[in-house]
Amino acid sequence: MKKINIIVCAKQIPDPEAPLSDVSVDAENKEIIVDAPLVINPFDENALEAAIQLKEEMDAKITVLSLGKKVSDTVLRKTLAAGADELILLEDNAFEKLDSHSVACALADAIRKIGEYDLVLTGRQAGDWDSGQVGLILGELLEISCISLAREISITDGSVVVKKSHPEGYERVKTKMPALVTVSNEVGELRYISRMKMLKMLKGAASISSWNSGDFDLAREKLMETQIVELLSPSDMGRDCKFIEGATPDDQAEKLAAVLTTLR
Repeated sequence: MKKINIIVCAKQIPDPEAPLSDVSVDAENKEIIVDAPLVINPFDENALEAAIQLKEEMDAKITVLSLGKKVSDTVLRKTLAAGADELILLEDNAFEKLDSHSVACALADAIRKIGEYDLVLTGRQAGDWDSGQVGLILGELLEISCISLAREISITDGSVVVKKSHPEGYERVKTKMPALVTVSNEVGELRYISRMKMLKMLKGAASISSWNSGDFDLAREKLMETQIVELLSPSDMGRDCKFIEGATPDDQAEKLAAVLTTLR
């Protein structure tokens, strides 16, 4: 069986686990300011884990793509430490605050420059805006089959077979490659990377390339910024804590139900 070429798209975002105290809203400039360290989007880490699982089963090469105005190779080197073979950083001022369609356009043009590929994996959504649009738009632009919400992925006889999450369980979907699959968190978290391995990757030579918009055939006129019409801070609703007392657990449950009924 020939080597399978897998491309994983990974977005760099502020840590979604940051406390609310690290997040503020600049309503005048329509910006959300997050004073938190940068991490790889957790859903994209799920996609990378799926790619590594496939690589363990067959001869495969994993290329990671990350796009932004400035992408930290320190943050993204984690993908190489985990098991990816190549990292390509797409960095340009033109890539700042792009809408979902524009991000997909830029990724599609970069993938066309890479050339041969069999499978493109993305996270089901990003942990910052949660739009869940880029993956499927990317597949449409590449004119390849798309399967969303994968919880399990396998490759057989030139086809990709996906267990696709469904509210009532899952459905099995099969399509010929090349194909694009958006990966859900049921695949599993990205495997643990030891501190020593990570430090070695940070200090050593690695297969990392950096491209700007002039390094591949990019239709810059297709790039548009996200248009935010209005941005408001959530109102402070305050807290009203009540202790439900009762002689027995059943008594407490009955009183709690009565309180909850009034909140409808």
